[in-house]
Amino acid sequence: MNSTKKYCQINNYINKRLFYILIISVFVSSCFTSKNTSFLNDFTTDTIIQKNIVYNIETKICKSDILGINVSSLNSEMDLGINNASKSISGNGVNDFSTNGYLINDKGEINIHYLGFIYVEGLTLNELTKKLERDLIPYLREPIVSIQILNKKITIIGQVITPRIMSIKNDQVSVFDVIASCGNLKDDADTKDVIIIRDSGSSKIVKHVNLQNHSFLSSPWFYVKSDDIVYFKKDTNKFDKDIRKRELQTVVSLATSIFSLGILVLNLIKK
Repeated sequence: MNSTKKYCQINNYINKRLFYILIISVFVSSCFTSKNTSFLNDFTTDTIIQKNIVYNIETKICKSDILGINVSSLNSEMDLGINNASKSISGNGVNDFSTNGYLINDKGEINIHYLGFIYVEGLTLNELTKKLERDLIPYLREPIVSIQILNKKITIIGQVITPRIMSIKNDQVSVFDVIASCGNLKDDADTKDVIIIRDSGSSKIVKHVNLQNHSFLSSPWFYVKSDDIVYFKKDTNKFDKDIRKRELQTVVSLATSIFSLGILVLNLIKK
C-alpha cells in the first residue's frame, strides 16, 4: 500500500514537472516565431517630414542609351521621317529586350532625320526635347517632341524573394518600389544597411542607406537611378540568433520527449 502511495506521489511529481516543461516549450516556441522585416522603426507617432524630398531628379543621357523619339507637327507626313527612322535594337544578353529606338554611339551622338548627327550625351530628356523642337522648326511646323529612354534598368540582388533586373520608365522609382517589384525582402534581410552602387561616369559610388531611419525619406538616395545596383545584405546577427533559437528549440523538444517517455514507462510499470 505504501509502495502504491509512494508511486502515485512520484507520478504526480513528474506529471507536474512535465506540465511545466510543456508550458515553457510552448512559450519558447512562440518567442521564436520569425518576425517580418520592418522599415522606418523610428516613427512612433504620426509625423510630418519638414524636409522636402528631391522630386526633380532628371537622368542624364549616356552612351549606349536607347532613345524613343516621337515627333508630332502640322506636317504629319514629314513627321514620319523621324518617327519611322529608328532602328530595331536587340537585347544584350543581360537585359533581354527588342525595341525600336535611337542608339547613342560611342561619340555620344544620334543620327536623326533632317538634323544629321547631333551630340546628346550629358543632356537631360527635357533639355534634348527643347533642343530638338528648336532645331526642327526650319523643317516642321510647330513640332512637338516626346522622348524617353527605353533601356533604363536597375539590378536588384541579395536577400530578396526574387532577384531581378527591373526595367524602369521614369525617374521616380523609390527603393520601396524596388522591394515591391521583387516580392518583398527575406526575413533575414538587413534593412539597416542596404547598399546602392551607382555609376557616376568615371567612378562608382557605394552608398549605405538605413531603411529604418525616417531621414531616408528625404534623402537623394530615396529614388534609384538607371543602372543602379541595389544589394540587400543578410543580417548576420539575426541569422546567428535564429540558429541559437533553433538549437534551443531542439533541446526543449528533446527534454519534453524524454519526460513523456519516462511517464509512459512508469505507467507501464504500474500496470
